[in-house]
Amino acid sequence: MTQTGSALTPTVQMHPGRGDLSLAVEHYGPESASPLLFAHGFGQNRHAWRGTATQLATEGWLGLAIDGRGHGDSDWAPNGHYEMEHFAEDLAAIARSLPEKPILIGASMGGLLGLLVEGEGQQSLFRAMVLVDVTPRWETEGVGRILKFMAQHPEGFDSLEHAAAEIARYLPHRERRDPERLRTQLRLKADGRWRWHWDPRLLERVAAEAERYIPRLQAAARRVQIPVLLLSGGRSDVVSEHTIGEFMQLVPHAEHVCIDDATHMVVGDRNDVFTREISRFLQGLLPEPVSTLGEV
Repeated sequence: MTQTGSALTPTVQMHPGRGDLSLAVEHYGPESASPLLFAHGFGQNRHAWRGTATQLATEGWLGLAIDGRGHGDSDWAPNGHYEMEHFAEDLAAIARSLPEKPILIGASMGGLLGLLVEGEGQQSLFRAMVLVDVTPRWETEGVGRILKFMAQHPEGFDSLEHAAAEIARYLPHRERRDPERLRTQLRLKADGRWRWHWDPRLLERVAAEAERYIPRLQAAARRVQIPVLLLSGGRSDVVSEHTIGEFMQLVPHAEHVCIDDATHMVVGDRNDVFTREISRFLQGLLPEPVSTLGEV
């Protein structure tokens, strides 16, 4: 399923989500190819998938990387009201709009949304699912560390260099990167400050109330019948041997691969290994070639 030449230049299209909100979706690769639906984590956006989506497009897949509502270039809820169900309905709306069932690749919150959509739906909407460092029950201390960082700078940053320095303190294991790359994560506001490109009101609802969804997520996971790959970070503080073991009991047909030297930010920490594992899993979903009659 390899495409010759380079991947097509990605384009951003607006797709209808739940209600009147429009969602920005970046398209990688040929529109006629089988689709991969990328759903990012809380506070991230579609750009987190750029390296992986570009590589998989060269292998012949269509990558669709979504900005969730309140994130990136998608609409923000006008009343600031966000619920997990709203995000899940957005994801289901995009999946239903495609000519064939997509394979979901969901990181953190994106993976939880995939479980809700697939496990609670009247019919299966995904062909297969990849969950990136997330399980229906998570380690609250690790999630708390993430939310604390997200809430630390409500006034924004005075420069991209300032933001890069704060991120380096938060992720000391990762090589310091060019501050200019943060332009996909931050926006320069009229007051001259750089702020995260997500609605700060998200912290008031989705983050604060996430734990009440755990029983629903567990029940949804039990009903998932499609192929599932769980990719975890060996240094993650969001999932653990305990939560992974519980997940494997809920979804016994799932495959689990641990990327030893990655944290919860698996995609950014070891994008090379991550993409290679995704590609391997996808190849395993392809139909076996049919032998030619009389072939020996």
